[in-house]
Amino acid sequence: MGKRDDLIAQYADDLKNKCGMDPDMDLLTKVTIGCGPAIYDADASTVASSQPSELETVKNNFLIKKLGLSDGPELDAAIAQVVETYGQSERNKYRAVVYYMLTKHFGKESVYG
Repeated sequence: MGKRDDLIAQYADDLKNKCGMDPDMDLLTKVTIGCGPAIYDADASTVASSQPSELETVKNNFLIKKLGLSDGPELDAAIAQVVETYGQSERNKYRAVVYYMLTKHFGKESVYG
């Protein structure tokens, strides 16, 4: 197994144990690959949910650009819900896990089809 496979296993573990979700491994793999080299960078691989600018980045670069959603209060609400599910106090909120949960939340799995 390569580094990416190890990370995907870590993300799946987080989804199961921290978020109470049974991950769709195929989708999780595609979302992880979609994150590109960011998953290997300690800072870029996580979402700093306490920083409003970071949440704006998730909204603009992922929800609007990648998933093709229209800006609105439901996007902020979904991000807040995902952060809550992951756990506010959880220090490492992995970007791939957050993106996976947002993809599921909006039913946009087809983007990764």
